Amino acid sequence: MFGILRPCRHTLSAELAGEWMSHLCGLCLALRDGHGQAARLATNHDGLVVSALTAAQTRTGTRTAGPCLLRGMRTATVAEGAGAELAAVVSLLLASARINDHIEDGDGRLARTGVRELAGRTAERWQRGARASGAGLGFDGTALTAVVDRQRAVEKAAGEGTDVLGVTAPTEEATAEAFAHTAFLAGRPANAEPLHEAGRLFGRIAHLLDAVEDRNQDLAQGSWNPLTNTGTPIRRARDLCDDAVLGVSLAVDEADFDDGCLVHALLVLELGRAVERTFAHAGHPGHPGQYRHSVHGNHPGHSERHGGSHGPAHAGGPHSGGEHRSGGGGGQGSDRCDCGCRTPALEPRRSRGLPAGCAAALFMCCTCQFCCRDPHPGPWSGKPRGSWCEACSCWAECCSCCD
Repeated sequence: MFGILRPCRHTLSAELAGEWMSHLCGLCLALRDGHGQAARLATNHDGLVVSALTAAQTRTGTRTAGPCLLRGMRTATVAEGAGAELAAVVSLLLASARINDHIEDGDGRLARTGVRELAGRTAERWQRGARASGAGLGFDGTALTAVVDRQRAVEKAAGEGTDVLGVTAPTEEATAEAFAHTAFLAGRPANAEPLHEAGRLFGRIAHLLDAVEDRNQDLAQGSWNPLTNTGTPIRRARDLCDDAVLGVSLAVDEADFDDGCLVHALLVLELGRAVERTFAHAGHPGHPGQYRHSVHGNHPGHSERHGGSHGPAHAGGPHSGGEHRSGGGGGQGSDRCDCGCRTPALEPRRSRGLPAGCAAALFMCCTCQFCCRDPHPGPWSGKPRGSWCEACSCWAECCSCCD
């Protein structure tokens, strides 16, 4: 699972969280049905935005999926149709490009003989399958499959003083094509232009955040990094990401949606959270809450679905910004995360053997403890671990905007 968007049940209302999971499970099943069980490894958070965009513009089908371990062996209503299939195509193309990139760089396990050949064949098979499926949807995946080749050419030509936006251009064009194609699948050609712009800026953010996350590791390994090799300061990257988040928000507002609440939550709220999270980890936090105003904007579908715009959260409410029950991330034994939602207290450290640890890991996965419990005990070592979504540090307005 990869991607820069990492919403959880603390940052989305119950209804939007259900829609999010519907698209996530729909993407996973579309990968399985169209490309085999192994293709489910390509499931990623960013690819399913394509499915959400399609559903926001037109009524899409759903179906009931059977029990799954990741849902606690419960059935679920999942998205299906052209949007989920396009999301599967995009996810496979992105995953194959990612594998090829790691093979070329000789990263980690993919540098080993045997593993490298197997990964290369898998990437090639996924790419062929994605192209065939994309052709059936009228989507030409050439822009996405050409990203790696074009990216390497751009990187070889880039050096100190090169504008980093020239390096991110191939990624921007690929994501722009995928976003824009949802307008044609939905029969909304007028949305193609604003969604193309939203996709272009989304690709820019994704590329820059990946560069920021990998900067120190790339520097230690002597690997190529867009920021280091072009001499781009972190502050410049942060400014570009902030501007791009605003641009995505404006582009989304220009598009015509039947129900744009989930799209707005993902492409404005969660995208802003991704920027804040990544730069905070890199030691360059911005202004806390600088994206909070976005959740109360007049985004399409909000007033019709939720009875008009909402004012600021009442002071002293469970998610008000003026009062948190615990600090960022909570301490040992803390039973609340930053948004005031109760999470289990951390038990004393207890190590487990392999079978018991596997059982604990499965239970913690099915109950979202890896994502939403901070800190949580490692299933095998018992050592405190940070949550995958930053202690669910949701903002004051986020949990109330769509209730």
